[in-house]
Order: sequence, then structure tokens, then C-alpha cells
Amino acid sequence: MERMGMVIGIEPARIEEYKALHAAVWPQVLATLAAAKVRNYTIFLREPENLLFGYWEYHGSDFDADMRKVAADPETRRWWTFCAPCQVPLTSRADGEHWAMMQPVFHMD
Repeated sequence: MERMGMVIGIEPARIEEYKALHAAVWPQVLATLAAAKVRNYTIFLREPENLLFGYWEYHGSDFDADMRKVAADPETRRWWTFCAPCQVPLTSRADGEHWAMMQPVFHMD
């Protein structure tokens, strides 16, 4: 299992919209993530900086392949059309990233 963290900005005027979307995530989106071996997915909001911090645990052996499957799912792609306008990707993110992945530096069980 690999713990993964990621960060992205959020448009202040769209915070309530984003919260409402995530209060009722579409079942197919959740099923697609589960099939991609993503567990314990949590998104945190930090105001007033307007940052979203995402955390999940990946239980697979080929993260890139599993994420390609997520990205290929039509319902997930449709979901992203609602979420993406709320988000502000960091300028420092790596090529090909929407959410900027973070490096783990500490963990305590």
C-alpha cells in the first residue's frame, strides 16, 4: 500500500459548489476509483489560502495503468467537467499533472 498526497488550488467563489459536488459523489466515479485500487480517499480544504489537499491509499502494483483506466472512464471524465472549473492547478506542478503530487516526509502508525 502506498500513501499519496496531492494539492491543488480552489476558486474561492466556487468552494460551496465544490463541497456540494463532493457531498454526493456519483456512484460510478467511486466505483471506478475503487476498481483502480484507491482506498481511504479524503480531500481537505484550507482557507483562507484556498487549497485542497487530497490523500489516498493506493493498493495496487501499477499506479500509472490504474490511473489511465480512471481517466478512460466516461462518467469520471464527465465528473471532471464539473470539478475542474472549481480548481486552480499549481503553476509548480509537474508536466501532465492536474493535482500536484506531494512527497511523503513523515508517517506514524
